[in-house]
Formats: sequence, C-alpha cells, structure tokens
Amino acid sequence: MKKYFANKSFLIGFCIIAFFLLLTFLGFFYLPYEADFTDTSNKFASFSTKHLLGTDHLGRDVFSRILVGIRISFGIGLTVMIFGCISGFLLGSISGYFGGITDTIIQKLVTVQMSFPGILLALMLIAVFGSNTKITLLALCIMSVPRFTRITRSSFMKHKNALFVKAARSRGASHLRIMLIHILPNILPEILVTCALSFALAILSESGLSYLGLGIRPPAPSFGRMLNDAQRFIFRNPVGVLVPAICLSSMVTAFNLLADGIMECETSKR
Repeated sequence: MKKYFANKSFLIGFCIIAFFLLLTFLGFFYLPYEADFTDTSNKFASFSTKHLLGTDHLGRDVFSRILVGIRISFGIGLTVMIFGCISGFLLGSISGYFGGITDTIIQKLVTVQMSFPGILLALMLIAVFGSNTKITLLALCIMSVPRFTRITRSSFMKHKNALFVKAARSRGASHLRIMLIHILPNILPEILVTCALSFALAILSESGLSYLGLGIRPPAPSFGRMLNDAQRFIFRNPVGVLVPAICLSSMVTAFNLLADGIMECETSKR
C-alpha cells in the first residue's frame, strides 16, 4: 500500500473517490431537502445559503439531488463490480485451471455474450421486461461478467503449472486450496484493476441509459437523468448541466486513475 500511495495516479484517484465517499455518507445523515421536493416558485435559484448549488427547472435543490445521485452511482457501481468479480472469478478460475471441455463450454458462452454490445444487450432486456432499476442493474451485471472471466482465466492458465503450484500439489493440496491460497494472491492486482475499470464503466453505462430515459426511473436523481432534464435550460441555468457532468466525469476518471496506479506499481515490480 505504501508503494501504491507513492504513485501519483493512484493517490489522485484515491483522494477523489474518498471525497465522493464523504459526500455519500453526508447524504445519509444530512439532506437540505428531499431529492424530489419541488418548489416551482423558486426555480432556477442561484447559489445561496438555502440552496448551495441553486435549484433546477422544478425548484428542486441541486445539492440534495447530487448527494443522492452519488449514492445511487456508488450503489450501482459496487453491485455490478461485486457480481462481476464473483461470477467472473468462479467461471474464469474453473475454465483456466481445469481446461478441457469445461474451458471450451465456458469460453463459448462468454464469446456469445461478448458478441452483443453491452448497451445493445441492456436495451434488449429493457425492451422485453420494461424500464426499471432492477432490469438496468441486471443488464449491467451481465455486461461485467465476461471481462472478469477472461482476465481470471488467462491468469490461472499462466500460474497453474508454476513451480509453487506443483510443489503444493505434490504435498497433497486440494484443487480449492491451490486456487484460493496459492494462485489467487498472485493474480489479485489484475483483479483489482478490473474491479476499478468495471466500477467506472458501470457508472458511465448507467448514466448513459438514464440519459436516454431507459435507466433509473424518475424522480430518482441519476446523473444521466439530471443531464437530460437540464439540457433544455443549458443557457438559462448552466449549473444544472455542469455540476452533474463534473461529478460523473470526476468519478469515472478517479477509478481509471486508480486502475492506472495499480498497473504502474505492478509493472515496476516486474
């Protein structure tokens, strides 16, 4: 960790993420207004002590909506990352370690899934089951699995015949122990990088779907939905567009910097 924090990319990304996490925790304990509270008599209000970031076209407090929007983005990103990591690790480790017909079947399934662009798959599911948060989350989770599966598979194939694995096998270690105790720690950096990139992609994809009106349903304040609502009034109220756009781009950039920092540190070790 000392080496990670000595890396500028990792440190900058970590600080930005820590800042947004603080705002997330703040939103649990303090919200100036309800995120969907409207006051049309006070629309397009400028910065003030009552409204730190002003109000939108319906008189909703932008700061309160940003706090809830950050919470939603982190929740979706974390859920997608955990689902993809667990599912992809299980499939990739079995595929890479055992090989044979099992590897062939899993890779064929992954290839078929990857043949569909992620957004197209999400649109197909939404068209069949309707637009709601659960369907959006399901689509994003399915999109994240192949990336983890391929990374894990290639890493297991690289290490399964290593000397330390052969030594553990000669001492009678079980397959599960070899996979979790001996191989997993050696591929952890690759998985962490994939987790960071998957988190960023999930946030970006959800915002894109919400911008098109196919993601998080209103009045939940997703960044994409906020951008869609504010674009009609960009010249009258530019803050309504700039604030969610800056938050979204900052979060995505932070996770990419985190991934870059981990890769740079691991590359320097080799």
